Amino acid sequence: MFWYQQPPRGGLKLVASTSTWLPNSYEEGYSEAKFEVSRVSNAHSVMTIKNVTSEDAATYFCGASDH
Repeated sequence: MFWYQQPPRGGLKLVASTSTWLPNSYEEGYSEAKFEVSRVSNAHSVMTIKNVTSEDAATYFCGASDH
């Protein structure tokens, strides 16, 4: 699964990816300390944003792949 952030008037930015067989992977500028991603099952993932500030204002999307 892939987690994306889309700031107001901005493009999509990949935050993190997660799978059942690999550790979570975070893109540059994003960290687990701020964006905690958990993979509950093959079809369920949760991203928690910690210590939210106005800079975190965005629309967040989750995308899945069946590979």
